[in-house]
Amino acid sequence: MDGYSLLHNWPELAPGRARHSAAARDELIHRLTLYQDAAGTPITIFFDGAAGRSGLPAASSSRELEVLYSRSGQTADQMIERAAHRFGPYGEVLAVTDDHAERDMVIGLGGMASSCSNFIQTVESTLADLSDDLKHHNRKERHQFGRRK
Repeated sequence: MDGYSLLHNWPELAPGRARHSAAARDELIHRLTLYQDAAGTPITIFFDGAAGRSGLPAASSSRELEVLYSRSGQTADQMIERAAHRFGPYGEVLAVTDDHAERDMVIGLGGMASSCSNFIQTVESTLADLSDDLKHHNRKERHQFGRRK
């Protein structure tokens, strides 16, 4: 996933803050962590620029959700292409970016691509469904607990 492309298209992440601020990046990582927990799909978020590292805690990456920054002279797009090529043999690869050339490249490498707006809708829908499921489960548990008295 192109982190800055997602941030640009998801202004609700950190209202009142710059879209590329550390707070917006942290909220993006938080929401994608929740989405990863619900969907069970490993996620890698690529950000342009090594300078951004200082704004994120070192523990922001895990086996299920990885956060990577490009080195000097390297772009997040190049990293996305390399990941699409390397991970293709292990299963489906989905690149999330609004860069049409990048999406075409990933598709050419055998992967799939999504626009940021479509992916954001998927994340929000999945998280809303999860919230509804939890409310239903909690209501059921409260009802069951009330019957035992």
